[in-house]
Amino acid sequence: MFWSRKKVFCIGRNKTGTTSLAKALAQLGYRVGRQSRAERLMEDWARRDFRRIVRYCRWADAFQDVPFSLDYTYQVLDHAFPGSKSILTVRDDAEQWFASLVRSQTKGVGKGRVPTPDDLKEHPYRGLGWRWRQHQIVYGVDETTLYSPEIYKRHYEAHNRRVLDYFKYRPDDLLVVNLADPDTMDRLCDFLGKPRSGLAMPHENRSA
Repeated sequence: MFWSRKKVFCIGRNKTGTTSLAKALAQLGYRVGRQSRAERLMEDWARRDFRRIVRYCRWADAFQDVPFSLDYTYQVLDHAFPGSKSILTVRDDAEQWFASLVRSQTKGVGKGRVPTPDDLKEHPYRGLGWRWRQHQIVYGVDETTLYSPEIYKRHYEAHNRRVLDYFKYRPDDLLVVNLADPDTMDRLCDFLGKPRSGLAMPHENRSA
């Protein structure tokens, strides 16, 4: 199998189809980094210490979700890996994204209701407290503002604006895509310089 030497960073926020995009990249021959390892670098991101994140990226071709879906990471990696490609996945709007996030976390925690701060603190995913810590350092919430729609939707929209501003004079280096669009796979292949595969875009981790 052909292994690409150019890095591909999926920098859309979680719950925008990043898992589906990762599967599509794997089908196109890219080695996708292990999310389980990357997410353990979240505290490095919180300190804005990108040394281990950069080293981690040397062992694969494509990367998604935390910490790659967070601000500052894509700027650092863009400079660390010249010629890399970035893909911003989006939903129809912030409301759709937020609803998907809440559904997914409700399902993942498994209490049959929207998780509370204590639910997140006690959940074992990536170690006790990882889920709660993510909300604290990524969204800036506390026990009283967890899942506040205004805070989360504002975060989503601000992230997308910053990505577009960063790449605004470099259209060949950023692809913005909604995975619900029927031509997504063709656009992805064109962006990466791959032959149009005839494959359909996978749809993984549907929370509805």
